[in-house]
Amino acid sequence: MRVRQGASSGTICLTLRTLASTPAPIKAQVQYHATGESFYNPFIPDVIQELSDKGLVEESEGARVIFIEGQSIPLIVVKSDGGYNYASTDLTALRYRLREEKAEWIIYVTDVGQQLHFDMVFSAARRADWLPDHNLYPKTNHVGFGIVLGPDGKRFRTRSSEVVRLVDLLDEAKNRCKKELHQRLENNGKLEEWSEQELERTSEAIGYGAVKYADLKNNRLTNYMFSFDQMLNDKGNTAVYLLYAHARICSIIRKSNRDLKEQIKSGSISLGHADERILGLHLIRFAEVVEEACMNLLPNVLCEYLYNLSEIFTRFYTSCQVIGSAEETSRLLLCEATAVVMRKCFELLGIEPVYKI
Repeated sequence: MRVRQGASSGTICLTLRTLASTPAPIKAQVQYHATGESFYNPFIPDVIQELSDKGLVEESEGARVIFIEGQSIPLIVVKSDGGYNYASTDLTALRYRLREEKAEWIIYVTDVGQQLHFDMVFSAARRADWLPDHNLYPKTNHVGFGIVLGPDGKRFRTRSSEVVRLVDLLDEAKNRCKKELHQRLENNGKLEEWSEQELERTSEAIGYGAVKYADLKNNRLTNYMFSFDQMLNDKGNTAVYLLYAHARICSIIRKSNRDLKEQIKSGSISLGHADERILGLHLIRFAEVVEEACMNLLPNVLCEYLYNLSEIFTRFYTSCQVIGSAEETSRLLLCEATAVVMRKCFELLGIEPVYKI
């Protein structure tokens, strides 16, 4: 997988290349390339010429445009003063990625306000025979997202109306988490068991994870209100709750004093209790949920699955004794399976798991 930033301002383009000839299991390599708009400037005249030779470009009020079926306005590729614009750059970047980089799936991530622009760019590319019909490879998608709102219901900004920097939000979340974690450990008499490095790393994992999860759990097309109090709550559908739940599962496994690597080799999972079966059935849905989230470009689907997994595990643990029960081996393996799936969800969402709270 190659991740390339930018053809137009604010655009992130993910270029996915399948490894069809590689024997299973396939492990994709991720490479990040930052390419500015100017990179494509030398190729623009040739792209405009190709589109013109194919009869797509027409004169209109001094500009050169491409008329798109179903649209009341054309796609301007050369302005009336002879200059180029986002459309000419985006078309050039698209052709470059298809022909030079052999991209199979290109995903443009911008706010929903640019949906029409990219629909027209993709339509022009199909008319030029750069892209096949919809849903065939190579293909393109525009992933639009809503805006983050402040408490006043308007676009989230500082009190001085400046755009809020992400690094400031992350630092604030981390600091709040560190203060809360310090107080919690002090109240439980466990503060001396933690080093400053552990406290720092755990606070960072929870704080950063909280901000990421609060953004990803919403349908990306929906606007949402930013609230530290809500996203750092340890109850409900938050990263804090989920990370704590994962840490509790790890604690259960540690308290058993069992070598699960050996248990996995010789033991087996038996789903005799109703809540065991519900948990097991939810776990085996993981692959299909990941596929759904990826194909529809909706990370909130994975977030919902993860939250439901945590809730289902809690019901299982409440009704099914683990340590000291006749089914201890089976239930410990079920705990481990749950923790493994949770960690994979965290990994896909870019969240670092914590193992100790």
